[in-house]
Amino acid sequence: MSDSRRILGIDPGSRKTGFGVLDFAGDTPSYVTSGTVKSAGGSFPDRLKQIYSSVREIVGEYQPDIVAIESVFMHRNAGSALKLGQARSAALCATFEFDVEVFEYAPREIKQAIVGTGSASKEQVQHMVVRLLRLDGAPAEDAADALAAALCHGHQHRVRLSLVDGMSVAGSR
Repeated sequence: MSDSRRILGIDPGSRKTGFGVLDFAGDTPSYVTSGTVKSAGGSFPDRLKQIYSSVREIVGEYQPDIVAIESVFMHRNAGSALKLGQARSAALCATFEFDVEVFEYAPREIKQAIVGTGSASKEQVQHMVVRLLRLDGAPAEDAADALAAALCHGHQHRVRLSLVDGMSVAGSR
């Protein structure tokens, strides 16, 4: 049985939305592409439209099986949290017409999976993404965070499969 899948990681933001695409063959990730959707100009609805259009184009071009997206975390500023939630929704809505599964991960959960601590800095996440994927250079911070979300899902998927396999073996005694 082949366990290959393509994962699109998304790090939503109202001005910069990071994306990263990884192929997994079993436990082994390989880098496909990454980047940042910049939506800094125009009105807020125009920026949301840019996020939606860009993510839709990325999903159409790279055809992921799975989307791993960072969930909204609590900001001190309620307005910022609201805008982040709307940017996240625009990115999610862009995936709905495609046959993809969506998984959400808290920022601390992603950092824990990649760096080993939920309080890791963006620089630490960026460094570990470069090492884990054996990249020649560092992607932009938002793209690195998106790749980290994809790596986190790949790790979580492996853990889930191990648990299911263990339950199958235990149930067959």
